[in-house]
Amino acid sequence: MKHSTDRILTTHVGSLIRPDDLQVFIRAKQSGKPYDEAGYKKCLADSVAEVVRHQAEAGIDVPSDGEFGKSISWAQYALTRLSGFERRPIKSEGANPFKRGADRTKFAAFYEELDAKEAVSTTMEAICVGPIKYTGHAELQTDIDNFKAALKNVKVEDAFMPVAAPASVIPDRKNEYYKNDEELQTAIAAAMRDEYRQIIDAGFLVQLDDARLAVTYDRMVPPASFEDYRKWLARQVDIINHAIEGLPADRIRYHVCWGSWPGPHTSDVPLKDVVDLILKIKVGAYVIEGANPRHEHEWQVWRNAKLAPGQVLIPGVISHATNVVEHPELVAERIVRLANLVGRENVIAGTDCGFAQGPFYRRVHPQIMWAKLEALAEGARIASKELWAKAAA
Repeated sequence: MKHSTDRILTTHVGSLIRPDDLQVFIRAKQSGKPYDEAGYKKCLADSVAEVVRHQAEAGIDVPSDGEFGKSISWAQYALTRLSGFERRPIKSEGANPFKRGADRTKFAAFYEELDAKEAVSTTMEAICVGPIKYTGHAELQTDIDNFKAALKNVKVEDAFMPVAAPASVIPDRKNEYYKNDEELQTAIAAAMRDEYRQIIDAGFLVQLDDARLAVTYDRMVPPASFEDYRKWLARQVDIINHAIEGLPADRIRYHVCWGSWPGPHTSDVPLKDVVDLILKIKVGAYVIEGANPRHEHEWQVWRNAKLAPGQVLIPGVISHATNVVEHPELVAERIVRLANLVGRENVIAGTDCGFAQGPFYRRVHPQIMWAKLEALAEGARIASKELWAKAAA
């Protein structure tokens, strides 16, 4: 894991907006329609090369491949890489697990309007009907090869590939095969270790994306108690550590956010109430949302929460959920106040979440995405001048 030894390094969470020509192929793949396989492979490789080049030009030191090779969302993509699952239509709107939660209950009128406006609806659910094994080695290797080829043409400090953490693999899945959900989760963790290891063996950092860790509080409490949620959370930490056991911790980043939807988020669990458990996850870096107005104040959590020696904090200092481009001086302020708490060498500037939820759904306009990443890099330069000048004084 790189540290900010000479200046504040920059990165982001991973998912970037797919170009239109690549989306055409992905739509055909998803719908089962015929498409030009050779044309798709070339378009994918060219798109990855372009997005990596653009990240480097924007000033991103640790880029990703944009998750361009995933034909479904950041979490549902595992359906194409794991055996044992089948998809079925959700029987009714009331049974849709993607439309539950305390925030949705409290602001029902808002969410009704939002759902109609965004015209994004999940109509299929995933059911485990057989033993879970990892089957995506070839698909993942294509992503690795495309990323390696793209990186030959740029100068960056490191590179990462984002994947789903065990709790976030195919969220809201149903179980018709294993004895209980815990046995199901253990099988998922064991299978996903293949994906994590393959990425690390290829020379990349692996990032475990885990929106489900924090979002489950909104789904669970009430009627369950906060203590019930903490017990569930502690079990997820154990499962994550089981999934990465034997892998080098300093090549693993762990990303936790409160979901990427543009809602009120008044039911989010406070970071201070879960940070102790998050810090038990045995990784080299924690990528934590911190730029949105429900969580920006939580930088103060790091007055008391302590990183282990060698660990890095990658705070979100740019929001993925608004088209307002942050001023670089604000970005610098966010970086500096955290660097003063955990040490400048232990901070890498990042984003709250991915700019694209999947192949088709984006949170901002592509032009805005690049403007935000440029503001991130400029803010890191301003912060570096202040932090290193202060040290020299």
